[in-house]
Amino acid sequence: MHSLLFILCIIISSCSVGPDYEEPQIYEDAQISQALKLNNNNLQIPQDWYKQFNDKTLDNLIKQALENNASVEQAAAKLRQARAVAAINKTEYLPMLNSQAGYNYEKASKNIGLAADSNFFQLGLDASWEIDIWGAGRRLNEQSFAQLQEASYSLRNVKVMIVAETANTYFLLKTALAQLQIAKNNLKLQQDIYKTVQEKYDAGLADDAALNQAKYVISTTQASIFPLEYQVEAYKNALAVLAGTLPDQLPKGLTSFSNNPVKKAAEYNMKTLYNLPADIIRTRPDVRAAERALAAQNAAIGQAVAQLYPNVTISGLFGFQSAAGSKLFNTQSQAYSYSPSITLPLFNWNKLQNNVKLQKYIKQEALANYRQTILSAVEELGNAMVSVQKEYAANDSQRKAVQQMRQTLQSMRQKYENGLIDFSQLLQTEQNLLTAENALAASNGNLYQNIIAFYKATGGGYN
Repeated sequence: MHSLLFILCIIISSCSVGPDYEEPQIYEDAQISQALKLNNNNLQIPQDWYKQFNDKTLDNLIKQALENNASVEQAAAKLRQARAVAAINKTEYLPMLNSQAGYNYEKASKNIGLAADSNFFQLGLDASWEIDIWGAGRRLNEQSFAQLQEASYSLRNVKVMIVAETANTYFLLKTALAQLQIAKNNLKLQQDIYKTVQEKYDAGLADDAALNQAKYVISTTQASIFPLEYQVEAYKNALAVLAGTLPDQLPKGLTSFSNNPVKKAAEYNMKTLYNLPADIIRTRPDVRAAERALAAQNAAIGQAVAQLYPNVTISGLFGFQSAAGSKLFNTQSQAYSYSPSITLPLFNWNKLQNNVKLQKYIKQEALANYRQTILSAVEELGNAMVSVQKEYAANDSQRKAVQQMRQTLQSMRQKYENGLIDFSQLLQTEQNLLTAENALAASNGNLYQNIIAFYKATGGGYN
């Protein structure tokens, strides 16, 4: 009879109410691939993609950021919390066993008639088990495991963002340094031109307007240097926050003009840009985290449904009880009890039914968030690929413009020194060169930033 009852409990407890989870196919991979014009080739993208820039300073900054960044530490702590919660919830519907011991002494009142003082000793084991008949425990474990996976993907996503943000800020710093160097070099050129104008002025070959124009250009360039110096310090401070350190503890030579990668365009094989697999979007950690959040909420519905059904609990006690401590462990002091109970929700003002509705509504929100995350990921990757393409085309034009303006300035300066043109023409040419050089430096920096955005949009690595 007892064996039959045990088997019956096992069979009943294999039931799980509520909807079983199936990952929703909001958009087929083929649809996403077509929308992004992917070639469906398995382009391998390593997680340390930033090492392709061959910049040891950047490598060290990213390594430091991954180890010390506060956002990474917070996400890692959340992952550890989720792991602990999963371990706790795994035991929620298992039999629990506690030991208990007690002693009670009672002195009777003399005003209640015949009464005697009493001693009571007790030692034993107390067991209880809420049988998981409707699968609430299994749904709880499903939810906990999905939340654990969500936390794991969230940590990975934070790392992807921190790596990209560190690399992006690093090249913003280098771009500001390149433009600062351009401004200082042009200042020297303008001061040299001013000397030529001064000599012509002293010889009566130039008027006040030319001399004042030369002074004005020098003052304007000097004024443009201060905002660039501020940008350098601001980007340096931003890198310190990302690296989880103080600005003076950043790598030495970070703001040096030498070995600036932004002086030339970043190298990338454009033929491989669209060689991505169809599932590149679904493998992104933010998309996976959103999907796991949806799975966790689906399990919460099952838990809510299980509360609508009867709940069976078995509790028992085995131990020793005696009025005398010396007889506590006597065989005649043995005592035990067991008490199965069943609880059936009858009337609760539709509280439990409304909770089921609530969990379903929350799932609808999670589903909408999952869909929005996929769409945002598609947008991000699509924009990143197009921006890399277009920036390379713009960069080529900017590089040619700088070459042409340098040749033009050299020619115009010779003509001015020989009195063939007036100063305003030389001044305009010099300003055009400054504009072209700044635009080329900005374009070089944009190339690095767009390539970084591309790698981030792929999920920070794909294998």
